[in-house]
Amino acid sequence: MWSSGSSTVKSLPLKKRLCFLLKLVCLVISVLIFCEFLIYLMVIFQCQWPEVKGGAHTGEKETSSSVLKAMILADTHLLGEIKGHWLDKLRREWQMERSFQTALWLLQPDIVFILGDVFDEGKWSLPKAWEDDVRRFRKMFKSPVSTELVVVVGNHDIGFHYEMTTYKVNRFEKVFNFTSGKLITRKGINFVLVNSVAMEGDGCALCRTAEAKLAALSHKLNCSQQKPNHSNQRCRDVEKLPASEPILLQHYPLYRKSDAECSGEDAAPPEEKNIPFKEKYDVLSREASQKLLWWFHPRLILSGHTHSACEVLHAGKIPEISVPSFSWRNRNNPSFIMGSITPTDFSLQKCFLPYESRVFAIYCAAGALLVTLTLAHCQLLTPPLYFAQRLISKRKAV
Repeated sequence: MWSSGSSTVKSLPLKKRLCFLLKLVCLVISVLIFCEFLIYLMVIFQCQWPEVKGGAHTGEKETSSSVLKAMILADTHLLGEIKGHWLDKLRREWQMERSFQTALWLLQPDIVFILGDVFDEGKWSLPKAWEDDVRRFRKMFKSPVSTELVVVVGNHDIGFHYEMTTYKVNRFEKVFNFTSGKLITRKGINFVLVNSVAMEGDGCALCRTAEAKLAALSHKLNCSQQKPNHSNQRCRDVEKLPASEPILLQHYPLYRKSDAECSGEDAAPPEEKNIPFKEKYDVLSREASQKLLWWFHPRLILSGHTHSACEVLHAGKIPEISVPSFSWRNRNNPSFIMGSITPTDFSLQKCFLPYESRVFAIYCAAGALLVTLTLAHCQLLTPPLYFAQRLISKRKAV
């Protein structure tokens, strides 16, 4: 059988063999272009910025110039030299780069927030490895001048509290211009950046500094929200900020017992939902959470860390959105949040990225097709019709 097939292949004209080979190459290239470029374009093209009203009690829509378009993602976990296999790094970083750059091109956000754990091994990285990680990050997440990039620190960037050092914090701050208790105001909207790793509450030097900055910022924001004729001596010499209630941006979520109440296709798996969270490890402590709520009275909290989606209400009125991981290494269905925000209102919409399982299925189907076409071309695969005809002729002969 095999010798017959080999002679058949050799008997094919060279022109036909080259033509068939060219068709196979075109098919392979087409599948690669679709799975590595076009699929990101097709999926993200379906995402639209949510509409936001002018205020809580008005029915009028804001004009596009008054709405801040914010893109929020979390937990990119760029692999390092210790645990990151080169092929895994290459694949995951390509996926994130293509998704991010496609989203910037299609959606054109005003600002992008990354909620910590930018790196997977920042807590361990030596200077040379750190510089390499930063270089790769800047390539993957480069943005045009029209889009501002703001990065919040996470535990994998500087270590958990017991691993956190002044050196690690300073090098992160130097690269990303981040400080805990930093206020960013855009279009009259106040964003407060929190180093949640430093909210341990044990009085460590870095913790004291971070909490002091947050407390001072809280005072400034509270004074700014008071009416002009309000007589308060403590606010007399305080620099006034926009009166908009702030939005908190941090890596750790505020305290919650577990993800048991979380729902949606990108929530934690059923077997993980009821596992109790550990304070100061999975979520902030009750005390630290109450401090932040009391200091800032935020209208929205955005956090990461859990790699899964969740929406909870604190004090019955303050929503917190846990943003899932942006990396396919952590999820089959990564996503990011699109937020249309004004000083008085906001509207959020989730944008899913391509499912990795579907991309893998496309590659498997294409591979099976290539094998089938090759076998058929080499006449090593019996055509179904010919096989059926032989069966029918045998039955007639009987």
